[in-house]
Amino acid sequence: IGNTVLHILVLQPNKTFACHMYSLILSYDRNKEGPGSLELIPNNEGLTPFKLAGVEGNTVMFQYLMQKRKQNLWSFGPLTTVLYDITEIDSWAEDQSFLELIVSTKKREARQILDLTPVKELVSLKWNMYGRPYFCFLALFYILYMVCFTMCCVYRPLKPRTGNKTSSRDNTVYVQKMLQESYVAYEDELRLVGELITVIGAVVILVLEIPDILRVGAAKYFGQTILGGPFHIIVITYACMILVTMVMRLTSTTGEVVPMSFALVLGWCNVMYFARGFQMLGPFTIMIQKMIFGDLMRFCWLMAVVILGFASAFYIIFQTENPENLGQFYNYPMSLFTTFELFLTIIDGPANYDVDLPFMYSVVYFAFAIIAALLMLNLLIAMMGDTHWRVAHEQDELWRAQVVATTVMLERKLPRCLWPRSGICGREYGLGDRWYLRVEDRVDPNKHKMMRYTEAFKAQDRDNYDKGSEKLEISRGTLYKKELCALSLSRSTSRTSSHRGWEILRRNT
Repeated sequence: IGNTVLHILVLQPNKTFACHMYSLILSYDRNKEGPGSLELIPNNEGLTPFKLAGVEGNTVMFQYLMQKRKQNLWSFGPLTTVLYDITEIDSWAEDQSFLELIVSTKKREARQILDLTPVKELVSLKWNMYGRPYFCFLALFYILYMVCFTMCCVYRPLKPRTGNKTSSRDNTVYVQKMLQESYVAYEDELRLVGELITVIGAVVILVLEIPDILRVGAAKYFGQTILGGPFHIIVITYACMILVTMVMRLTSTTGEVVPMSFALVLGWCNVMYFARGFQMLGPFTIMIQKMIFGDLMRFCWLMAVVILGFASAFYIIFQTENPENLGQFYNYPMSLFTTFELFLTIIDGPANYDVDLPFMYSVVYFAFAIIAALLMLNLLIAMMGDTHWRVAHEQDELWRAQVVATTVMLERKLPRCLWPRSGICGREYGLGDRWYLRVEDRVDPNKHKMMRYTEAFKAQDRDNYDKGSEKLEISRGTLYKKELCALSLSRSTSRTSSHRGWEILRRNT
């Protein structure tokens, strides 16, 4: 019952009352240390009161709990060294990491905890000592891997076409080799080494990604932008395309260019994931993800309807014309593709002025240009501009969350020998088996003096404002009298508050 009450207090809107009641209940707890403590009992979701405060973004309760867990090591003048208990914060030995819970929650207030002590210092320590070097090495290794795969695709086994053309529009001159013909020369053996590296890399990607999907859940794993959800979809699809290409190569099935092309596009697009390791580029990946999976996905439904309607109209108009003179709409799939290019203004309106154009083509193209180029494209630009404005206001906060998510991911993937535990064991200071983070705090006395001066100025302004408000309530005459009173009041207020503020400064000096 006591543990349930503690969880309820974390969710209370009245933070001061919740902190007092929390301390009162713990004062009656007999097992204040060890596994029987009320603070260490999780709820049905596996969250202790401390983790629940982080997930809910309750910064007041989080700071209150951290103040209870800190130990003052020594103090000398303005310098103070504090040991913070990071037992539940550190993700090194936690199945359900506190840092991962914060970056995966949908509440924006929870990300503010990443800027509080000691979470900020712990993340900075992990990222600077291990996270950034390993992440940069992983980015370099992935780029080299993609270069190897690209070279294998560029020099894939092809042979000249021997069959006759079936159509005047057939432009194929090379075809895919059979499996027996693909690995004969020395160059083919070099390509085989690159292909084996590519396939092994795809298998490793699936082996690393699938356990996280089963542990977190597909909806949460792919749906969180900060955790890199869309990039996980991209890299898993890329690995699947590599395996499909391998099967088609081994069975000598024609058409391997389709999965190979998809794999090239997806693999190189995944390079943007590594931009999160840099503060200048990290927020832009968030913007791209939100624009693609937010604005662009909604816009594509409208675009598909417009393209489908006008492509059908263009195909019907040119259905009776000679395709050799106007080949952009010679069949229905080509009409869809040409209309898509016209929608994005990639090409100009296809027209051969050496022949007579149908009259309806001019009418339909006029309506299409107004709707597509002038209306819908500008609508898309406005939607993306609004998304950019919203993300730009919280880009620093989002980048910190990206760093935390990347650090936790690397800490889980790498062996323990390459990533030792951060902090200091409490046995060195006689504090048990808990782990602590040493933080040095410097108290600036001049800063506190200036804060007192500022509060003095604010207090005088508030007093004068209240007196002026009473005078305004008494003197309710004409509008002209009100303006004169307000003008004289503002002058006297500024003069009085300034005079009293300077008197405070002189006395303290």
